[in-house]
Amino acid sequence: MKSKTIFTFTSIIVLLTFVACNIPASTSPESAVDIQTAAALTVEAAINSSNQTPLASPTSSGQNNNSNSTAQPTASSGEPFASFEDVTNCRMGPGVNYQRVTQIVPNESVKIVGFYPPNYWIVSTSAGECWVSGEYVTPSGSLAAVPTVTAPATPQGGSPDDVSLQSWNISCNYATNEANVTIAWSDKDGETGYRVFRNNELAIELPANSTSFGETITLLAGQSVGYYIVAFNGAGETSSKSITLTC
Repeated sequence: MKSKTIFTFTSIIVLLTFVACNIPASTSPESAVDIQTAAALTVEAAINSSNQTPLASPTSSGQNNNSNSTAQPTASSGEPFASFEDVTNCRMGPGVNYQRVTQIVPNESVKIVGFYPPNYWIVSTSAGECWVSGEYVTPSGSLAAVPTVTAPATPQGGSPDDVSLQSWNISCNYATNEANVTIAWSDKDGETGYRVFRNNELAIELPANSTSFGETITLLAGQSVGYYIVAFNGAGETSSKSITLTC
């Protein structure tokens, strides 16, 4: 580039010398000035032309769409999914008498694979397919292709034997207004699981063969809390006697 510039400048000097030598003697001072101005402009244009950076070659602005990646199905891809606002039991059939398979936590989405009228969804989880009540489900995606299924057979056998409580205890911390409660019972045959009720409301559901329960609750001095235990299976349920614990 440097040698090219020197060559161009030398050519311009030669050109000016030639022009100056060939100016007619009769040329007026004004004409001479015009010729010199034109020559100067020619020199400036030549210098600018020699210093001009070449234009870049055209490049493509398009993106390469030949991607080998495959989009994974999500709740927004149109497939039917179910989400939950609360921890929800997923069972082997449509009802509380069926054994619990797993629990689905809030904000977890699982794929819907079936529907059982009037209001049960069959979903696919890491623990296998199971049934959830529609009142706890927020469905999304395309539900038109979800097949309607039949319910599995109700578990056979009679109701489990009455629950026999073995021990119960409460330990109160008056400084923090907390109470530690423990309850134990003897295991029965044929149950699907146990439900622990606190003050006549369901506190927790436990799997078959459970024999104890414990929790820490808020309880002020002089206050009482009541418990009873229910054993259940597909044929029905039986309860323990009720107990009252006081701080």
